[in-house]
Amino acid sequence: MGRRLAALILGLIGWRAVFEPPPGPKTVVVVYPHTSNWDFPLGMLYRFWCGIEFRWAGKDTLFRWPMGALFRGLGGIPINRRAPNGTIGRLVEAFETNESIHLCIAPEGTRSRADHWKSGFYHLARKAGVPVGLGFIDYRQRRLGVERWMVLTGNQSADLDVIRAYYAGKSPLYSEKASPVRFKA
Repeated sequence: MGRRLAALILGLIGWRAVFEPPPGPKTVVVVYPHTSNWDFPLGMLYRFWCGIEFRWAGKDTLFRWPMGALFRGLGGIPINRRAPNGTIGRLVEAFETNESIHLCIAPEGTRSRADHWKSGFYHLARKAGVPVGLGFIDYRQRRLGVERWMVLTGNQSADLDVIRAYYAGKSPLYSEKASPVRFKA
């Protein structure tokens, strides 16, 4: 799908995309809030609209037949959430072996409400030494995109304060499913 077609479709359905280009060839993008299956097609339209081949992490069960090949072709990377040990190491290796990679992660790890975010994106960005993009889908304003990048300091509390403040005005499709911006205590 071309950029113009994606822009046309986004416009026809009443959405406006925003884009601040990545500060380098390798990034991790947090996508929040993630409360609906509609987030995926909107995200794919955005991917084609901005022209960046964003990759995305999803639970491995999404990659089974019949949709597996399609999801991989759309940039998906299967994550086995039942065996989390080694996932960050494998993703860091992907950052080390690719000249360019922009990986999108929904830190909630689910479309349902969770009591905290999963911290994998944070550890991945720190270990790979890459900036984090703050991606969003705001249903109230009908806007989506990545408009801010940050370098994590290693002070999780301070970094989460910045992230929390950024997402404070973003509205999910289902507000009761949005998870609070915090890591497990």
